[in-house]
Amino acid sequence: KPGDIAGMIYRECSVPDGRLFDAVKAVAMEFCPKLSLTIPVGKDSLSMQTVWTDGKSETRKTRSPLSLIVSGFAPVADVRRALTPQLIPDPRHPLLLVEVSPGQQRLGGSALAQAYGGVGAEAPDIEPAPLAVFFELISSLNAQRLLLAYHDRSDGGAVVSALEMAFSARCGLTIEVPPNRAPLPWLFNEEAGAVIQVREDNVEHVMNAFHRRGLCCSVLARPRSDQQVRIVQQARNLLSSTRGSLQKVWDETSFAIARLRDNPACVDQQREGITQDDPGLSPHLSFDLAQENQSATNARTIDNKPRIAILREQGVNGHLEMAAAFQHAGFAPVDVHMSDLIGGDVRLDQFRGLAACGGFSYGDVLGAGQGWAKAILHRADLRAQFADFFRDPRRFALGVCNGCQMLSSLRELIPDSEGWPRFVRNLSEQYEARLSLVEVTDSPSVLLSGMQGSRIPAVVAHGEGRCSFDGGDSVEGLGRRMALRYVTSDGGAARAYPANPNGSPGGLTGVCNGDGRVTLMMPHPERIFRSVQHSWAPKEWPEYGPWIKLFLNARDWLS
Repeated sequence: KPGDIAGMIYRECSVPDGRLFDAVKAVAMEFCPKLSLTIPVGKDSLSMQTVWTDGKSETRKTRSPLSLIVSGFAPVADVRRALTPQLIPDPRHPLLLVEVSPGQQRLGGSALAQAYGGVGAEAPDIEPAPLAVFFELISSLNAQRLLLAYHDRSDGGAVVSALEMAFSARCGLTIEVPPNRAPLPWLFNEEAGAVIQVREDNVEHVMNAFHRRGLCCSVLARPRSDQQVRIVQQARNLLSSTRGSLQKVWDETSFAIARLRDNPACVDQQREGITQDDPGLSPHLSFDLAQENQSATNARTIDNKPRIAILREQGVNGHLEMAAAFQHAGFAPVDVHMSDLIGGDVRLDQFRGLAACGGFSYGDVLGAGQGWAKAILHRADLRAQFADFFRDPRRFALGVCNGCQMLSSLRELIPDSEGWPRFVRNLSEQYEARLSLVEVTDSPSVLLSGMQGSRIPAVVAHGEGRCSFDGGDSVEGLGRRMALRYVTSDGGAARAYPANPNGSPGGLTGVCNGDGRVTLMMPHPERIFRSVQHSWAPKEWPEYGPWIKLFLNARDWLS
């Protein structure tokens, strides 16, 4: 019987395995069912181990995992209601600590205990009923738009949670220890709970909502307009520091690992940037975003939509996003695989536009889009098709990420593309996936018309995005054919990592040809043409984000 088997496994386990068995049993068979939750899939990992022999012929063994790890997922009705740890750096809007197990301050298993070489005698525990109440209240308050930021009480306790929120906003913080609490247990216990930010006018209402349901809610901290961090209890100052210095301590282990794994110079540049008073992503638009939103809304209903080839090679996974962006701008996108062109089922002269997509999951075996380009250059018919397309003054082309790399390798077929760079391994020696600030420079690109001078967040996702020039070519030699560059928050060319994520000279990340009909860029505008697609965006941005203008420009140019 299953129960007998479970008992047998328990008896045969060592003590650590037995405790792990108890943890799995408590979570999967007792705790989750009381919350009407299920763990949809599992794996027999309790007996996973690695055995090896070291240089002294001694047999060594390690087991994994040493703790229970449960992954969960749930449907999200409206991603625009999502809460993040990024707080608003306004002293009028305090941070509140919500305790699911009121009054408990157990330190067993905490980061504090482990930092001092111990484990502790009593670990935090939780009952299903108050957790359900907590979730219900957080959801309700968020639906009423009463919460500004949210962070679970994470490893390190309430003090680390509050500091991580300050790190995300790059601001100072004053943390207030209640007069009746011992500072260390109150700050560092890892009992279930959360830190939330609310507006000053809503503090009493929110605190009463938790108190009425039996949960504790109290003021934890207030943001500061400077970079100072203070922990106080009544009139006594327990700690005075700065946001930058504490963030360096918080990041110390990660940076030590990164220096071994990545390019140490890039790691040092990123670490140095922590202490700088940098406001981070600072968008600036040279055009009316509301007007572009109206144009995109009108584009949904236009007739006689121009056909555009959404070109992909084996392994490309960004074609759906590219098609969606052009469809919202009033195009009729057509999925065109390289095999369609090779087999003669489709010809490029059937389209007014061409968009070479990025997002490779496999297949780009020769690196940086060169394998894709060789499939064109080494086939006479395809070579002629692409050359005719690029020469036709009625047609345009866009290359993004791998498509950018591929088109740059076709520059011998593209008029007035002399001096274009190749794209090689990032200087960081890592695949870079982040939201970076790029500036639209003064170029003849028809896709970037009217966007010159704008600084816009853009998705970066590539391992080979660093611009490299052959012979006597250089960034300066591009002249107005430079289309995009990475910039810092003040608009200067980004030269240091991570503002310049791939190490390109002058921050270069996009080019165009002489008449502007062919535009290449490494960032992904198609992934964030709607505001809701951004991992971060100004709250005042409407339905469509700034990059929708690139796709609307294409349709307007054809008109």
